[in-house]
Amino acid sequence: MRVREVRTHVLKVRADEAYLGPKSDGSAIGGGYEVREPWRSLYSSRYETLLVEVVAEDGTTGWGEALAPVAPEVPAAVIDLLLAPVLVGMDATAPRPAWYRLRDLMRERGHLVGHQADALAAVDIALWDVAGRLTGLSIAQLLGGAFRTRLPTYVSGLPRPTDPQRAALARNWAERGAAAVKLHLGHGVAADLATVDAVRDAAPGLRIAVDGHWAYGVDEAVALARGLADRSAWFLEAPLAPEDIAGHAELAARATVPIAVGEALRNRYEFAQWLDARALRIAQPDVARTGITEAMAIAELCAARHVPVAPHHSVGMGVALAAGLHVAAAVADLAAFEYQPTSTEVGSRILTGPVPLHPAAFDLPAGPGLGVDVDVETVRALAKES
Repeated sequence: MRVREVRTHVLKVRADEAYLGPKSDGSAIGGGYEVREPWRSLYSSRYETLLVEVVAEDGTTGWGEALAPVAPEVPAAVIDLLLAPVLVGMDATAPRPAWYRLRDLMRERGHLVGHQADALAAVDIALWDVAGRLTGLSIAQLLGGAFRTRLPTYVSGLPRPTDPQRAALARNWAERGAAAVKLHLGHGVAADLATVDAVRDAAPGLRIAVDGHWAYGVDEAVALARGLADRSAWFLEAPLAPEDIAGHAELAARATVPIAVGEALRNRYEFAQWLDARALRIAQPDVARTGITEAMAIAELCAARHVPVAPHHSVGMGVALAAGLHVAAAVADLAAFEYQPTSTEVGSRILTGPVPLHPAAFDLPAGPGLGVDVDVETVRALAKES
């Protein structure tokens, strides 16, 4: 069975609340892209993504998604111009050989990362989905079987601008059965620890992790890590600049709270450098940036170094979520899978039904391929609005 066609869909979906809520001063993000101080990256007021369809000769369709929260038009162009012409005519039941062929198209030009990798991730997910649908097997089965069908999770982000509001939200999540939360901070060591204290006081049963959003230098991050360790925190994510392997290695050696890294990394070669440097204690690949083929290669590298995997998930929609859950099910040493409540709700709009979840766990979607069905008419309608 050969690939007949590849289609891309750029989506920019409006929601009542932006990703991670209002800015730190309580104001909303504008209509375009905007930096959310003290973080450095551009953010959108909408939920932006790229979906891709890979269609086999018999009409069977697999869906993929790239994590593209800003300018999804760019990876769409990469697929349309560079990947799709090569993919058409390839075996629709052989995602791994296809991944290697497509990876090499721009490899020697330095494009194993960035938008090229995001585009490849979306195509790779779609290829696994169509292979599963053609064979009647789930992606977890194609990967060799699931270690678990109930996937532990943590609530990511308490999207409120003040500590009392965050504390109230944490208490609400605990009452609903959540086991852990991750706070999106980076506002300064004292301010971050004060937020942790407020949340811990409001919901003492919750396990607490902190995302530093790349905001700190080594010495500040060490101070934050020590404060978190004193508070029995779970892990500290992304505390330093994302390219600073040596800094993270120094921090990991000096900290007693685990250092988590991975959302900005896209391939096994990058993760191998970080693992060899002992620069992370928890690995956080995002399947919508790595693809399924590469995510599993990364997981095996982590296993060889006894580093648990906690897959990242942020603004990805229902396709990326389902793909990440299948990878999480097939990983031997899984720490947890990230649960973004608003993103998950918005992302379910493109599916015919939501992914089953509890605030403390996701259920692995059942059925062939990704185990979820995309609402094609909704996707096309949303694409026209973008």
